[in-house]
Amino acid sequence: MRYKAIIFDLDGVICHTDHYHYQAWKHVADELGIYFDEEINNRLRGVSRMESFEIILERYSGSMTKEEKEEWVTKKNGIYKELLKNMSPADLTAEVKDTLDALREMGLALAIGSSSKNARFILERLGLSGFFDAVSDGNNITRSKPDPEVFIKAAEFLDKKPADCLVVEDAKAGLEAALAGGMECAAVGDAILSNMATWNLKTFSDLLEVVKTI
Repeated sequence: MRYKAIIFDLDGVICHTDHYHYQAWKHVADELGIYFDEEINNRLRGVSRMESFEIILERYSGSMTKEEKEEWVTKKNGIYKELLKNMSPADLTAEVKDTLDALREMGLALAIGSSSKNARFILERLGLSGFFDAVSDGNNITRSKPDPEVFIKAAEFLDKKPADCLVVEDAKAGLEAALAGGMECAAVGDAILSNMATWNLKTFSDLLEVVKTI
């Protein structure tokens, strides 16, 4: 097979929590009197929590200290985590679960590469706690995508060379991170429009054909 390992972004690839992020950020933006909509929310995909807040603050007329920013970001995460409690294994589609199981049976190492600090909690809610061979997330990185750190560390956790790993992403920043880390990448969703990926997946299960490529 062409690859020995597959590293998945979490949100937008394995599951979808965009609406929870949106609701939490909207709550914070409303309190601050900042305009916030779905279009702005889309700009937050794949970037860190604080970087997301900085984007929201582009429309803020006041000033804010670093400590105040931390307080608002912490508040947002508290709201978000409460909303995540609504998630369950029912949020994992049969196609995704069947594909993951098939990839496992093919002998591929599987990992998560996510900027989220809530990745393990989300995996637990989905019933995937302990399923992946490694989880590289916002808790073990200092730089967010498009920096390749999260994927490079995932490869290290798997004891695989970057060239042997395929990254699956739904955001342009994630594709940039994969390429910067010396990895090929497969795009799903909006990431396909960037024309940056090695592979464009119409459906998640297309991965099964990709990994069989010599």
